[in-house]
Amino acid sequence: QEQLVESGGGLVEPGGSLRLSCTASGFILDSIAIGWFRQAPGKEREGVSCIGSNNAVTDYVDSVKGRFTISRDGLKNTVYLQMNSLKPEDTAVYYCVTVVEGLCAPKGSWGQGTQVTVSS
Repeated sequence: QEQLVESGGGLVEPGGSLRLSCTASGFILDSIAIGWFRQAPGKEREGVSCIGSNNAVTDYVDSVKGRFTISRDGLKNTVYLQMNSLKPEDTAVYYCVTVVEGLCAPKGSWGQGTQVTVSS
């Protein structure tokens, strides 16, 4: 069964860091466009950052530029989202999903996500 599984979320204080992982099972993640999205309580899901099959990166949300970094490790079949200088407004459930190449538009199935809570 092909699926993406998110992990790495948790509770962190403002200014702290987390690294989220998106690990694929049942297929090779390398050379596939992947995106990280998030959904805060009471808000619509929004794109955070995407990485293309050629590892071109799209920072979709202006608020994360300079703080979040998306990357890929082909050997571990995993895409990461390194999140630094976290703010309370980053609190959300974070999801990874396959996306349309070059558009950062989701096309795969949503998983369970991983909860990120930024609070003192």
